Amino acid sequence: MTEAKNGDTVKIHYTGKLEDGNVFDTSLEREPLEFKIGGGQVIEGFEEAVIGMSPSDTKTTTIPSDKAYGEYREDMVIEVDKGQFPDHIEPEVGQQLELKQENGQTVVVSITDINDPVVTLDANHPLAGKDLTFEIQLMEVE
Repeated sequence: MTEAKNGDTVKIHYTGKLEDGNVFDTSLEREPLEFKIGGGQVIEGFEEAVIGMSPSDTKTTTIPSDKAYGEYREDMVIEVDKGQFPDHIEPEVGQQLELKQENGQTVVVSITDINDPVVTLDANHPLAGKDLTFEIQLMEVE
């Protein structure tokens, strides 16, 4: 039977859970996730978990934060004055915004706190600093 290896395109179903058991994402109610192993389309630890699996294999694996979305970085949290927001934006906790950096690239930030007139913005991925557990079922290897 064919085993998934670097360079293969695979289709998988998965359920991702946090350490407390809460599901943060699943493919079970949609089409399987398709990606090329080694293509950088999914987190590093996820690719590593699929290598060596054969179609219809299932496994549960825990991916440490350094092979998922990285460690949580305090230097990616900034405070800005509410007056710096455009007039048409009323900041709310949980809101996501795109900021343009000096180099022209954009970064997505989440508003995590509002303490008038200071708004706290966090550019960390919401899953940064978290170990993730995935239940994976390999559907197909191409």
